[in-house]
Amino acid sequence: MSRPHRRSMSDINVVPYIDVMLVLLIIFMVTAPLLNQGVEVDLPTAPANPLDANGPEPIVITVDSAGNVFLNINSNPDASIDAGAMVDRVKAALRQQASRPVMVRGDSKSPYENIVRVLVLLQQADVNSVGLVTDPEALE
Repeated sequence: MSRPHRRSMSDINVVPYIDVMLVLLIIFMVTAPLLNQGVEVDLPTAPANPLDANGPEPIVITVDSAGNVFLNINSNPDASIDAGAMVDRVKAALRQQASRPVMVRGDSKSPYENIVRVLVLLQQADVNSVGLVTDPEALE
């Protein structure tokens, strides 16, 4: 008695993989707009060099047009922070890693007084060097 030879099935069913891909696509489409970090401000434009991407993450203080101050290393970066708490958090962060750059993002419509107030607070936090964040100028 000879056994019938079974042929092995050599095709792959890709339908489950398509379902998984579509689910992942929907997840990424929903979460991508949520990844925008920080508070929305209208930055001034200026010809400036970009930061080193391989360096430590900068401490970014944002000043909106109303004069509210936001700190990216705060427990809730989208909530405004008062002056004393900002000074304390910046001091603590620089004690842990002194080489972190400190940057100020000021709205172009914010009065200069608001930016100077933040710079004075950073001076109280023993920050030696502060960078100002701008949008790059359009090349003509």
